[in-house]
Amino acid sequence: MVVLIDAARWPAHGTVFAHLVSDTSLAELHAFAERAGIAPRAFDRDHYDVSEARREDLIALGAVPVSGSELIRRLRASGLRVTSRERPAHARAVLQQRWPGALAAAVPLREELLARWSEPHRHYHDVTHLLAVLDALDAVTDPGEAAPLVVTLAAWFHDAVYDGAPGTDEEASALLAETVLAGHLPASDVAEVARLVRVTTDHRPEPGDRHGALLCDADLAVLGAEPARYDRYVAAVRLDYAHVSDADWRSGRAAVLRQLLALDPLYRTERGRHLWQERAGANLRRELQTLTG
Repeated sequence: MVVLIDAARWPAHGTVFAHLVSDTSLAELHAFAERAGIAPRAFDRDHYDVSEARREDLIALGAVPVSGSELIRRLRASGLRVTSRERPAHARAVLQQRWPGALAAAVPLREELLARWSEPHRHYHDVTHLLAVLDALDAVTDPGEAAPLVVTLAAWFHDAVYDGAPGTDEEASALLAETVLAGHLPASDVAEVARLVRVTTDHRPEPGDRHGALLCDADLAVLGAEPARYDRYVAAVRLDYAHVSDADWRSGRAAVLRQLLALDPLYRTERGRHLWQERAGANLRRELQTLTG
């Protein structure tokens, strides 16, 4: 287990900064940063930005100095490197191009939704999650076909209201869809978008609900990610619930994991099961074991 630091070459705020990373785990990196007195706000998804003035102190505490290229190589090899699609600025730019063509004229609505998804209190449930859901929706849609418009719009709205209140957030998001989509789509389509948003409350679409299956599988795709990506997801969700004590987080999160493991099947589409089922089960069981000891 090694914490790495590169040369301080990145200018900002009147000084230059180095990058501090782990080539093993974010937990190790956060523990080192806490011991070193590095403020949590210095963390940027896969690294801490540390000023040149602190670099020698951090090396004395055990950080291993490496070149910038070596740091990136080892970060990528560890699986902890965050891709551009996982960074909000890039994700927002991509999402502007992913707005459904059927609502091309509704640019103010698109920007309102992007502003909601970019709220500062969001860590996991932000624009990077929205983009990941749309990407996953493409993955579970039959090859050669586009995802149904109502499902795509439900993805845009499913966490449009997010205050960390399960059930309440989904209902508020559904009501928002009913309000702002009126006049843009037929009433039946608006109702279907709102219904789908409500299905994400428990991710239990009824048998034969193809739209619900597509949306729920896309929303839960992160559970089947590579372990390092899954761990970043868990860390980000924990930040979304920073107001919850560690004890309450462990018990509440364990209950969520058991509910997910009880879903049979977890993924409702054949493609979702093929892509994510096996790894999702392993990730969920591993996290539950960590929480329950």
